[in-house]
Amino acid sequence: MQRVILHSDCNNFYASVECLHRPEIRDKPVAVTGDAELRHGIVLAKNDIAKKYGVQTGEPIWAARQKCAGLVLVPANFPLYLRFSRLCRQIYLDYTDRVEPFGLDEAWLDVTGSARLLGDGRQIAQDIRRRIRYELGITVSIGVSYNKIFAKLGSDLKKPDAVSVLSKDNYKQRVWPLPAENLLYVGPATKRKLSAFGVHTIGAVANTPAKVLRAKFGKWGDILWCFANGLDTSPVAAFDACTPVKSIGNSTTAPRDLQTPEDIAVVYTVLADSVARRMREQGVWGRTVTICIRDNQLYSITRQCRMERYSDLTSDILHTAMDLFGRVYHWSHPVRSVGLSVSDLIPAAGWAQTDLFRDEHRRLRQERLNRSVDWLKSRFGSYCVRPAVLLTDETLSRFDPKSEHTIHPVGYFRR
Repeated sequence: MQRVILHSDCNNFYASVECLHRPEIRDKPVAVTGDAELRHGIVLAKNDIAKKYGVQTGEPIWAARQKCAGLVLVPANFPLYLRFSRLCRQIYLDYTDRVEPFGLDEAWLDVTGSARLLGDGRQIAQDIRRRIRYELGITVSIGVSYNKIFAKLGSDLKKPDAVSVLSKDNYKQRVWPLPAENLLYVGPATKRKLSAFGVHTIGAVANTPAKVLRAKFGKWGDILWCFANGLDTSPVAAFDACTPVKSIGNSTTAPRDLQTPEDIAVVYTVLADSVARRMREQGVWGRTVTICIRDNQLYSITRQCRMERYSDLTSDILHTAMDLFGRVYHWSHPVRSVGLSVSDLIPAAGWAQTDLFRDEHRRLRQERLNRSVDWLKSRFGSYCVRPAVLLTDETLSRFDPKSEHTIHPVGYFRR
């Protein structure tokens, strides 16, 4: 039986939700942006009116204003977008339990088993599209196909508020003429490599011998060839399927350039606290600490090292991160942004291997202290208890990556 896969993409999601909640700006060019004062000043989403002026997602606010002087800037409200994302998924679950989110505003649905009761893929997609429009007040574009890759391509073919069908009979006419970069995972670097040997469309990728793509891209060459030829067989995950957590991390762009090790210590203290709290919530210990550093010339480096043993203690993670930073960064330029993550995760055990060369009583006290502080912060907020180092510069320390953490698009490939 041929599968029936839908890909639903909320049109201009953040901007659409904002315009729904603010009727006075619906007929104006609108851009949802990050906080410019915290140097997060880029366009996160824009409505169709702003799009006509050439405003693009990801560009700086100043550049967007040059294109459109009357642009209405709205600060991002992620809790509101999460609410609407959940409402969309509630509608999807009325049709199938195989709903695989791909970020806040996108999801795949496998409705193969619903076809006998609810009609073919086009009918189901039209019903979902109408329901979201009238029940939620926003619009979606839905692609219908026999695999996930073409379903996602279909949702981009016609916007807004539309349904496109890509079948085994028509995909060569509709998909193959599209630019190669429309294919999932063909980014700027892959596009350049494909263009270098004359491959500019999805059809050209499909008709390039697989061995040639393999020679250029390794195993990704085989994957691209399968995607372009409609041979993707990956399943749509069940909505309640749990993917094992492989790493936990946070990053931030500082409101000003970090000039000294003391500045770095303030920011990494906040990040280490967030990462360790999330690890304790997940019930995991980790051993590999990774730091990311970007200087004010936008040059980035990433380094990692292993802790002496598995841990979820804030102090262990912070000490390792600071020690690693001191060894790898030589202050040729001030630092603009930093990140911290912990991987090599295992389930937390109720016991730990003792060490003759460490104060085990101190470690146990640290564990109890961490859990007590976690409880306080969960009840009274992340700022209720803070290390003294964070009071040395509240301009740098006054951010809360734990509560502001947002789930962004997950990887297409699940292990």
